[in-house]
Amino acid sequence: MLSHKEAVELLKDPDLIGIGMAADAVRRRLHPEGVVTYIIDRNINYTNFCSEYCTFCAFYRPLGHPEGYILPKEVIFHKIQETIELGGTGILMQGGLHPDLKIDWYEDLLRSIKQRFKIHLHCFSSPEILNIAEVSGLSIRDTIARLRDAGLDSIPGGGAEILDDEVRHRISRLKCNTEEWAAVHREAHKLGMKTTATMMFGCGETLEQRVNHLEVVRRIQEETGGFTAFIPWTFQKENTSLGRFVKEEATAVEYLKTLAVSRLYLENIPNVQASWVTQGLKLCQIGLRFGANDVGSVMIEENVVAAAGAHNCSTEEELRRIIRDAGFIPKQRDTLYRTFFLN
Repeated sequence: MLSHKEAVELLKDPDLIGIGMAADAVRRRLHPEGVVTYIIDRNINYTNFCSEYCTFCAFYRPLGHPEGYILPKEVIFHKIQETIELGGTGILMQGGLHPDLKIDWYEDLLRSIKQRFKIHLHCFSSPEILNIAEVSGLSIRDTIARLRDAGLDSIPGGGAEILDDEVRHRISRLKCNTEEWAAVHREAHKLGMKTTATMMFGCGETLEQRVNHLEVVRRIQEETGGFTAFIPWTFQKENTSLGRFVKEEATAVEYLKTLAVSRLYLENIPNVQASWVTQGLKLCQIGLRFGANDVGSVMIEENVVAAAGAHNCSTEEELRRIIRDAGFIPKQRDTLYRTFFLN
């Protein structure tokens, strides 16, 4: 595995093609069958009320704001039914950190969904889990266990941004720190649940801080083996407070290099995802030769990144086409990266 110093040096290295070839070799070793996967699911944002006020977020609304909402269960049920009718197998559900929603609200929501639908629930990022625990007076472990027992199947890696507390203090000082984010995933893994890890880069961090993030993720995976995938994407600055201070957005070259170094550094995580939602379909396709073996979701619905200025869209047919044109076999997967279609 790469050392911290080697990873920083690679991020500085101008040999983009060489770095990509090295990452592609790791991808081939881990996935010799030549398959690239995708999922059909929906991202439901159950509330945009949030008490954290992160500078990179254009989605949240403060409590009492006229544009704020908490989705009624009937609306959530309708969205899930529509997802299933479109061939969806999972629901990614995340929202703001609401100080008045205690664990009973979440348990009732999860149970009511499972009573009506057979669908995988991949819900609640680390900051949300921590918020539920705090407002409910529970430990992290008890919070996750109760949510699991109510129907939660796995936990997304959102809220990570950059796992370096100097960066976090600058861009999201009210949100959980690095160790708190990590603690949620460790506890979930101990309870037998799978989670994903993410990274939002290009928000003014140094290359060393970017690798600090990868190191945190790698150490957790060494301890628990509970991460199914790593998903890096670039900060979208439009409509955000932070965007006024980040003068230069991450370039395509920077994205590809960071994607490739992520694959090289995180050899103990089986899947690395290329993001078309933030990077566009063409760059996502190139990412399949820079270590990625997954293109993520058809994304029936997405609101958070869209609020920050990313307006890319796609269909299942289009994702399958870009995968095939890159020289791979497209296969639909579920949230836990289990493929079930051979075509």
